[in-house]
Amino acid sequence: MKKNRIGKKKRVTKETSIQMELNLDGQGCYHVKTTIPFLDHMLELFTKHGCFDLTVTATGDRHVDDHHLVEDTGIVLGEVIEEALGRKRGIARYGQDLKMVRKAKALTPMDESLSYVALDLSGRPFLDYKAGFKPQSKSPFSFELFEDFFQGLAFGAKINLHIQLLKGRNNHHMAESLFKGFARALAQAVRIDPKRKANIPSTKGKL
Repeated sequence: MKKNRIGKKKRVTKETSIQMELNLDGQGCYHVKTTIPFLDHMLELFTKHGCFDLTVTATGDRHVDDHHLVEDTGIVLGEVIEEALGRKRGIARYGQDLKMVRKAKALTPMDESLSYVALDLSGRPFLDYKAGFKPQSKSPFSFELFEDFFQGLAFGAKINLHIQLLKGRNNHHMAESLFKGFARALAQAVRIDPKRKANIPSTKGKL
């Protein structure tokens, strides 16, 4: 029976305190408490649509604003992804979605919104992020913080990550499309490819 790939991390700074556990071989179960309800919702979507298991407890200096907590949560999520992957033996690395072989890709609709996510578990961190959220008079969340979240995640996990919001009207739906798309692309990339056996998918012999 395949051993579950699990990453655990506790990160405490003067600004935030975050404890997280991620199982890449889970069933979509989650227990998420970040004190930011909308961020909780996005992490729950990520877990369910990637079929991971995720436990998160996070607090921070929200009397300043939400920035530190959102960014640090992204960093820690990236770090537990990297830990769970270990040496990355046998992984697909890129995946196959929409009949696109070379990279893990997810084109994800959410009502009127549509996003594109592609990633490579290359060990070389990079983020290309293009997502223009709409100005709104009453917001439960500062949507521009998602760029900081994914920046922290990409560098924490050493992922080459490309995210583009293709269209959308409602910020909630647009954010859901991004997180669902990332979950699907990551699930494709971390899957074990039986043809690879225990090989590392790189001519370098290391990712």
